[in-house]
Amino acid sequence: MEKREVFVQAVSKDLIGEFLQFIQFDEDASNPFSLSELLDELSRKQKEELWQRLRRLLTDVLLESPVERWQAPEAQGEDSMETDHGSKTKRTLEIIHAITSVILASVSVINESENYEALLECAVILNGILYALPESERKLQRAIQGLCVTWWEKGLPAKEDMGKTAFTLLLRKSLQTKTGADVSRLWHIHQALYCFDYELEESREIKNMLLECFISVHCIKKEEGRRFLSSLFNWNTNFIKIIHGTIKNQLQRLQKSLMVHIAEVYFRAWRKASGKILETIESDCIQDLMYHGIHLPRRSPVHSKVREVLSYFHQQKRVRQGVEEMLYRLYKPLLWRGLKARNSEVRSNAALLFVEAFPVRDPNFNAIEMDSEIQKQFEELYSLLEDPYPMVRSAGILGVCKITSKYWEMMPPTILIDLLKKVTGELAFDTSSADVRCSVFKCLPIILDNKLSHPLLEQLLPALKYSLHDNSEKVRVAFVEMLLKVKAVRAAKFWKICPMEHILVRLESDSRPVCRRLVSLIFNSFLPVNQPEEVWCERCVTLLQMNHAAARRFYQHAHEHTACTNIAKLIHVIRHCLNACIQKAIRECREEDEEREKENVLDKTLSVSDAASMSGLLEIVVILWKSIHRSLEKNKEARLYTVDKFACVLPEYLKVFQDDRCKTPLFMLMSFMPPSAVPAFSCGVISTLRSQEEGALDRSYSTLLDCLCSWGQVGHILELVCDWLPEEPPPRKTHSASKRKVQIHDPRPAKPQLALVYVEYLLTHPKNRESLLSAPRKKLNQLLKALDTSKVDLESILQSPGGKAEYFTEAAALQAFSLHCRLSIHLQHKFCSEEKVYLSVLEDTGFWLESKVLSFIQDQEEEYLKRHRVVYQQIIQTYLTVGKDVIMVGLGDCKFQIQLLHWSLRIMHTVKGFFYVSLLLGILKEITGSPLKQKTDSDKVGTLFDMVQKVFQKMLECMAWSFRKQPEEGLRLLYSVQTPLLEFITAVQSWHADTPVHHGVLSTLMAASVVEISHRLRKVSDVEELSPPECLSDLPPFSRCLIGIIIKSPNVIRSFLDELKACVTTDDIEGIVCLTAVTHIILVINKGKHKSPKVREVAATVHRKLKKFMEITLEEDSTERFLYESSSRTLGAFLNS
Repeated sequence: MEKREVFVQAVSKDLIGEFLQFIQFDEDASNPFSLSELLDELSRKQKEELWQRLRRLLTDVLLESPVERWQAPEAQGEDSMETDHGSKTKRTLEIIHAITSVILASVSVINESENYEALLECAVILNGILYALPESERKLQRAIQGLCVTWWEKGLPAKEDMGKTAFTLLLRKSLQTKTGADVSRLWHIHQALYCFDYELEESREIKNMLLECFISVHCIKKEEGRRFLSSLFNWNTNFIKIIHGTIKNQLQRLQKSLMVHIAEVYFRAWRKASGKILETIESDCIQDLMYHGIHLPRRSPVHSKVREVLSYFHQQKRVRQGVEEMLYRLYKPLLWRGLKARNSEVRSNAALLFVEAFPVRDPNFNAIEMDSEIQKQFEELYSLLEDPYPMVRSAGILGVCKITSKYWEMMPPTILIDLLKKVTGELAFDTSSADVRCSVFKCLPIILDNKLSHPLLEQLLPALKYSLHDNSEKVRVAFVEMLLKVKAVRAAKFWKICPMEHILVRLESDSRPVCRRLVSLIFNSFLPVNQPEEVWCERCVTLLQMNHAAARRFYQHAHEHTACTNIAKLIHVIRHCLNACIQKAIRECREEDEEREKENVLDKTLSVSDAASMSGLLEIVVILWKSIHRSLEKNKEARLYTVDKFACVLPEYLKVFQDDRCKTPLFMLMSFMPPSAVPAFSCGVISTLRSQEEGALDRSYSTLLDCLCSWGQVGHILELVCDWLPEEPPPRKTHSASKRKVQIHDPRPAKPQLALVYVEYLLTHPKNRESLLSAPRKKLNQLLKALDTSKVDLESILQSPGGKAEYFTEAAALQAFSLHCRLSIHLQHKFCSEEKVYLSVLEDTGFWLESKVLSFIQDQEEEYLKRHRVVYQQIIQTYLTVGKDVIMVGLGDCKFQIQLLHWSLRIMHTVKGFFYVSLLLGILKEITGSPLKQKTDSDKVGTLFDMVQKVFQKMLECMAWSFRKQPEEGLRLLYSVQTPLLEFITAVQSWHADTPVHHGVLSTLMAASVVEISHRLRKVSDVEELSPPECLSDLPPFSRCLIGIIIKSPNVIRSFLDELKACVTTDDIEGIVCLTAVTHIILVINKGKHKSPKVREVAATVHRKLKKFMEITLEEDSTERFLYESSSRTLGAFLNS
């Protein structure tokens, strides 16, 4: 019997094993048996018999194992009594899978003349059982899904049901897997969607999944996905509206880069649509986008994305027929009205769309109609340029530049010239708006892209040269970028538009963004890398002679525009030039008559006696070396070469260039090299520093200190400083012991003030500070102890009437005290990450401040303190500043913070004047904002925040007292502390919301405001002055400051109102006067920038409390009765509004 006959006969219940074996052979790639080839060879009669057998087998299998029982094995589990039933179900599903494989292969060999009713019945049955399959049977599910897809593609009977199944499964799968292959398969059967009835309930799930596709990024990004999405617009007109609403709701979430794909979906849907579908897409989608593009606020995150979608349509009008007419028709009722709108932002948005879509016209117009329409639009351009709103004028400038660049040859010359003169002659000098001036220079490069514009612009642009000196940085940046564009397109010589003198003046003093662009503009003029190296030096000298400061800025940025090798070459070119100048001077001194070589330009212009040029060249070498020092460190060969070359000539340079202007760059060059390369100089640096005179300090000292630090010789500086500073007072010894000690007297006088200058410089500059702190710890401790002696002098100054110190002058003692505090913190950070060795030194200084300074102030009379006010105020300021910095960098533990707040309270109790308030607010802000992980001890944390509240409360009391006693000084104090007070309140709100410290700070602010307003209300004699405030400025000055700070943050407002409501509810605030004060506060808050619904809650609470005092209306006229009636009336109107 042939294999074909055997296979057909095997499709029966009795020979099921053979049938399954055939299917396994087909699935085995190594087996030569092919099911598709066998089916192709079957005769018509054999096919029909096969299909009937498949139907019979499928029916029998389903009768033996009904669909309802398939889920039972999974639910029971392996250990249940249903194990046999589970294996039987598994066998059934295996047979169904084999039948599905044969049916799927049979679909491709069906002929119209054959009777495939049995095959159709099998396909329908399989389609029906698909949703009942267990989750574990993924393979069978995919097989039946493939059958449904193939059946739909073949267009066989019952394809609608099969297509709906396939479409639903593929749609669900594409949303789950998010793979491109599934999206492609979905697109291939997208026509199956039209088999669903939109109105039926069964389509609800399909609708939801289809809408998910519009917010699926992988579907939007794929080409077939966009084709599929655009096809969905053709399902139903009502669905179009839902699609558009879904896209609009998701625009804020989608990336801006996806907008071109969204636009493509709309455009394809519009291009393929007709009839009612087309009308709906145009009116409900495209025109709706146009409306929102005009009316959405510019700050809306959706506005720019809507414009991106519309821009796609504007671009398509040049390549797609019918788009231009559609845009004209849809824009007509919106655009012209938007350009005339009263709202300036609407006009601005409409102007941008008008510029992008220009010309907005119907291509079917005749010549007269077309000319009339274009003329109307040119008039709109003029009106945009004259609009009172700067943003509209900016949009008009953009429009003029884009339109003239694109349609230069088509525009009438008179209109063209008039528009450009309007832009360059008037709007470029618009004094009312820097944005407009900036727009001119940002947009003019658009015109420069059209070469036909160059002759006209070459005449117009020179009039704009003074815009380089505009007081707005962004205008200057835009002007320089325009000059760069002029240079790039070779429209004109940029120095004819803006003279080089102007450019160099700006380069000398302008900000980095402007300077970087100016350097780019003139780089090839002063460092022409394509010309001989001698020319580089000539241009360098020329630039120095034109503007010395500008030359320095130019070479600071030069390395950003060329390779490091070119910078290194320039360094050596300048070295050769300096050597040549020295040789020339030597020859002139010897008056040699030998025949000289032909002189170049530099021989004529440069001379050793020209100190300005020599110092300038040396400075340029230093600047260039600094700019490429990292590259030189990596390229050891180049670095050694450079060091060797300069080591040979620097001693000669020191002899020849004696001018002070040359010394600093020479010393800096020395610092770039190892000390062994310049032994004569390096050995004399300490002597030079030692020989400096106090009060007549040479400016080169800083460079010499830099040299020693870069050479790793900071220890020599420490020895010198420690020799000059006073030693710690030695302990007293017996007379006999002192006799035996050998003492060596140094005849050179000590210079403690100079030592302090050196230490100050080292601590101030990061690299030098790093070198200083790398010195031996013993030496640093010695320096710290020497600086600590300043306390002895400060005590003497404060306690003696003459104020004479033993070691330092008054100013030097204060400087030494500051250095002592700062150095102790640097040492703590460097050496004691775990221990608190040097932090305890700072704590000891705090105890010294309390016991010696504050106690002294407390005991002295006012007249005596006036003579020493500068001293004790500076001591306190120094200590508080360092304490704040300690907390800010995370070095101060909880104990130190508590102690610092304790000293702060002592200062407020003891010291008159409020010079410390800003510092204390800074300390409170740093404490409340410092990381909580450091505050592990809950008891200490509680104590700390109690102290925070006490200090803040005491501070507000002092400020309020200042207002009462000295109103003018109090007002100045308030203005000076507004920023730190806001920062402190914000820190408390951010880090400690709904904690005791948060409630305490807010209640303190509230109490201060209520007390002051209540006091003012009680003092007023004229009832007209008791009327509710209209704005913040109507409040008393102290409350005005506090409430003004509170209303700057919506979060602080909410918390403050909650605290206010709680205090009113619990009767912490009671009485008509205080409740009226609260009313005034909430009225002012309600008129602020940030509205809060909690205002109404507080108002309702106050209104209820006021009703308790209703009996006052029965009494005679009084202030309280007037306040009650006024507040009740105001709150009632507010709550009913």
